[in-house]
Amino acid sequence: MTLIKEVEFVGSFTDIKQCPDTGLPEYAFIGRSNVGKSSLINYLTGRNQLARISSSPGKTQTINYYLINQSWYLVDLPGYGYAKVSKKLREKWQKATNEFLKKRMSIYCIFSLIDSRHTLQKLDLDFVNWLGQNSLPFAIVFTKVDKLKDKESDNHLDSIKAQLLEHWEYLPTTFMSSTVKKIGGEDILEFITEINNK
Repeated sequence: MTLIKEVEFVGSFTDIKQCPDTGLPEYAFIGRSNVGKSSLINYLTGRNQLARISSSPGKTQTINYYLINQSWYLVDLPGYGYAKVSKKLREKWQKATNEFLKKRMSIYCIFSLIDSRHTLQKLDLDFVNWLGQNSLPFAIVFTKVDKLKDKESDNHLDSIKAQLLEHWEYLPTTFMSSTVKKIGGEDILEFITEINNK
């Protein structure tokens, strides 16, 4: 896998005004609560405890910045949807996240994580449609593909893609990932490298 030599935790922020102002490329990771975002970030960086993993959805509650190889930022965003917090707090997170994604000019790509085990959820569809409506650059990562049986994997993912194509003329770049079987990490990092080298 494309080697990440250095990872520096820069900080956790609750407001876009607090975020680093270095102009370096930023790559944001976001998905429905419990989609496997923290596991994917740990897998990509090769650090088992970088992002906190929990069986309880909603563990990430701030905008978390990691400086990668002194050249770009990996940004861990709060999940959307169910979490064991009040509706008011969830709405506050969502508002802050939406503002961040719309106004943060140094974001080169948003990785929207979708749990491959389920049919397409309305929350996921609404979010990717929102990204498109706001002309934000994004890619889709289907997580936990190791949980799908080989025979049903392709058909199931094709079904999700078909549902997305009911709303889109074509899909953005998509990735399949499994932190258990170490699938997809190299492809994602190579994609980031290609963008940085343009």
